[in-house]
Amino acid sequence: MLNLCKLLVAFLVTTIVTAHPGPDPILPRSAIQRRSTLAKRCAGHVESFNKRRMAKKALNKRWADSGRNTTVQITTEAPYYETIQNDTCVLTPEVTRGPYVWPRSQTLRQDMTEDQVGVPLWLDVGVLDMATCEPLPNVLLDFWHCNATGSYSSFTGLSPNTDFVKLLSELNINITNYDLGVTDLHTDDTTWLRGMWPTNKEGLMEMKTIFPGFYTGRSIHIHVQAHTNWTVRGNGTLVSSNTVSTGQIYFEEDLSQKIIALQPYASHTQINRTTNANDSVFSQDTAGGYNPIVSVVPADGQDVSNSMIGYITIGVDTSAIETFNK
Repeated sequence: MLNLCKLLVAFLVTTIVTAHPGPDPILPRSAIQRRSTLAKRCAGHVESFNKRRMAKKALNKRWADSGRNTTVQITTEAPYYETIQNDTCVLTPEVTRGPYVWPRSQTLRQDMTEDQVGVPLWLDVGVLDMATCEPLPNVLLDFWHCNATGSYSSFTGLSPNTDFVKLLSELNINITNYDLGVTDLHTDDTTWLRGMWPTNKEGLMEMKTIFPGFYTGRSIHIHVQAHTNWTVRGNGTLVSSNTVSTGQIYFEEDLSQKIIALQPYASHTQINRTTNANDSVFSQDTAGGYNPIVSVVPADGQDVSNSMIGYITIGVDTSAIETFNK
């Protein structure tokens, strides 16, 4: 059965704040139904796409490479896959980017690790155009997530252990007046664990990072956006795009439990980790049997604790257009 990634949108209202303090509210039924229809229509294409991906295996030794950073030259290779599942995580413009996106720090590169310590993770992603059910070349995938102890770059002045409503109060921001599109919470210009890279002609791309940590109220996740008709500055940051699709991807609870027991993740003891089962956003994203979970294999063929490859198929709803300019 084709699995569809159901993701968040709408914005913070009082009833949602009470149930789940934070900027991650519920997706409207109309958006869920539209994506579900797209995914079901493309099910056969997804299966064919994944078979082609399996045929594009590269040598395991590629994953020992620490990766190459660049802000200008673009070259992509077909990623390595051990297995593949018939899952599609559909992204749409209706989904909120969350408060920790900072476009000026999102940089064109295939290794966004910088100096951050953690278990190496290579994200390998296949992208489909849900309007045509075909692989989508030259779509810029944009990732950001917290580090091993819960902090986001560009927001290092904000505590990952303080719930969002209290955090806004400490910043003298009234929760009822908070506007994600206007309110600027960034505190610095760090860029670690933020990166963008385009898909190749076969709709494939890869990004090197580390396995994420956690912060208060949320299970472990990675934010992702898809941009089409995009342009970047000379320093590799995004200027504009015609389509912006957004979502979050997750990991199996058993994997998270194993990795979080390792250092430096285990040093984050100030708060308890929110599991997938207790994360209200995850429960929304997986309702109806949909699955936004990254499939993972050990990069060395032995133990994911050493390093891992995570793969997922992402569907972009190019029939819904949103213009981005920064």
